[in-house]
Amino acid sequence: MQPIQLAWQQKFSWTLALWPVSLLFSAIAWLRRTLYQKGLLQSYRPSVPVIVVGNITVGGSGKTPTVLWLIELLKSNGYKPAVVSRGYGGKAPHYPFLVTATSQPAECGDEPLLIAKRTNCIVVVDPLRTQAAQKAEQLGCDVIVADDGLQHYALQRDIELVVIDGQRRFGNGYRLPAGPLREGRSRLTSVFACISNGGEAEACEWAMSLIPASQWMNVNSSVTATSASFAGKRILLVAGIGDPTRFFDTAAGLGVSGDTMPLDDHAEISESQYRRWQKDYDVILMTEKDAVKCSQFEASESYYLPVNALIDASHSAKLLSRLQDVVKTLNSHPRDH
Repeated sequence: MQPIQLAWQQKFSWTLALWPVSLLFSAIAWLRRTLYQKGLLQSYRPSVPVIVVGNITVGGSGKTPTVLWLIELLKSNGYKPAVVSRGYGGKAPHYPFLVTATSQPAECGDEPLLIAKRTNCIVVVDPLRTQAAQKAEQLGCDVIVADDGLQHYALQRDIELVVIDGQRRFGNGYRLPAGPLREGRSRLTSVFACISNGGEAEACEWAMSLIPASQWMNVNSSVTATSASFAGKRILLVAGIGDPTRFFDTAAGLGVSGDTMPLDDHAEISESQYRRWQKDYDVILMTEKDAVKCSQFEASESYYLPVNALIDASHSAKLLSRLQDVVKTLNSHPRDH
C-alpha cells in the first residue's frame, strides 16, 4: 500500500493539508454530474440495459470479481452480456478495440483481458466508453456491463452496483486528495446495491466473499497444482492488485508461505523482471490479474489462484428482477439514440 493510501486510513494525517484541493475537486465533480443529469453535457443512451459496476473510492475494491460474478449470472439466465471498459494500462492499435483471449495486455489492459479469458464474452475497450458501448451493441449483446464506470456519466445506465472494500471501507471519509473518496457517501443512496467485499457488511449492503479455487492454475498450460505440492520449495508471491495483502493472506490461509512482492495495481511485469525472480525461486505464485501479463512468455513454474465471488442467491434474484423490469420498459418504449 502506498504512503498516501496508508494516510487515507487515518482520520488525522498529513493529507488534511490537501483539504482545500478536496473542496475544489468536490465542486467540480458535483458540477459535472449535475450538467449530465440536466442534459447540458451530452450523454449516450444504449438500446440495451446498462449495468454499471464501480466504486466511490480510488484503488481496488473487488470490482473485477464482481464483474465476473455478474457475467456468469447473466449468461446462466439467458442473456448475452458485453463488458465495456476504459482499458486502463493498455494502448490498442485502434478504438474501439475488441478484446479476445489472444489479445495482449499492452493493448487492452490486464483486467479486460482477464475477463475475456475467463468468460469468453464480448469485451470492448475504449477510453470513450460510449464508443465501446456502441460497438458492443453492434456485436449483438443484449445487456452492457460497464466495468469501473460509476463516474462516467456520458454513458447512461439503468442499474448501478457499488463495490466497497469491506476492510478499508471509506478510509478517513474525505474526498480526493485528502481522502480516498471520488464521490461523497451520499452518492450511495441513489445506487441499486452496495456490495461489501469482505469485512462486516452493514445492514443495507450485500455481503460478498471471495472464494479461492481448490487448485492453482499454471500460467502457460492447463496443468494444476495443490497448495501442498509447493512444500519445501522456494516461493515468491507476487500481487499487483489494489490490496496485495488480500492475496498474501489467502495464500497463507492455504498453507503457502514465501517471500512477498507487492506491486502497484496494474503494474507491468516484464519478461526481464520475471527472469530475475526465476533465478532465485523455484515457484512464482501470483494473482489471476498478474498471470495474464506473464502468459505471453515462458513461465511454466508460475501458478495463479482463481477466485470467485460468492453473493447470496436472494440478491441475485433481486438484481435479475430489476433487470427484467428494465427490459420490459425498453420493449414497450424503445430508446432513440
